[in-house]
Amino acid sequence: MAKNIVSFVTGGASGLGKATVELFLKQGVKVVLCDLPISKGSELAKEYGENVLFTPADICSEADITDAIKATKEKFGRLDTLVNCAGTTLAFQTYNFNKDRPHRLDDFEKVLMTNIVGTFNVTRLAVGLMGKNKPNKDGQRGVIVNTSCVAAFDGQMGQVGYAASKAAIAGMTLPMARDLASQGIRVVTIAPGFFDTPLLDYLPEKIKSFLAKSCTFPHRFGQPAEFAQFVSSVIENPILNGEVIRLDAGLRFNM
Repeated sequence: MAKNIVSFVTGGASGLGKATVELFLKQGVKVVLCDLPISKGSELAKEYGENVLFTPADICSEADITDAIKATKEKFGRLDTLVNCAGTTLAFQTYNFNKDRPHRLDDFEKVLMTNIVGTFNVTRLAVGLMGKNKPNKDGQRGVIVNTSCVAAFDGQMGQVGYAASKAAIAGMTLPMARDLASQGIRVVTIAPGFFDTPLLDYLPEKIKSFLAKSCTFPHRFGQPAEFAQFVSSVIENPILNGEVIRLDAGLRFNM
């Protein structure tokens, strides 16, 4: 990847986002690490050095992200790519008949706000700066990489809120690409399967082993570095646009 580019990575202090930040730095990319104020973002930025700017922010906050984009411009003068990794998960059935309790509406709203509104909020504000870049020979000014999930297509029991949020991210991919085409900004969404990240730390090893065997091949969880590798490939391939791509070792669920 070109060493003079600047990338904004949400959820950059852990999991898939952290792996993406680390790969970018190895490739000579300057990185804006965006994560919650309570994250380890500040510590990591100090560890990574001068090519990283930590911007503490709630991705659903217009003020926070506006400030983060302003800081990006002040520090690096431009923005070339955005990788949206920030998100949250939730497990609860539409109605728990054993406890005679419906899914909490505020829980449903929270996961949709974080995953859908947060992704859209960062993107709509980041492209304002990205669109000011001088276009390359193809007319490209920037690339957006969003993160959906295989749950968008194969949602499991208890994933109604999470699956809905990830399906929305997949669904906004093509219209967003069309919206931004006039400025030469590509939009691609990655839909990961099971990856070895803190989001799955709550699962017992026995369950993790069972889920890994559900993968067609290889029979294991993906590593965050493998996600980061694919993000880099998406950014480097100029013909990829408006597409949702599964990264899941052939994982498919029947119910």
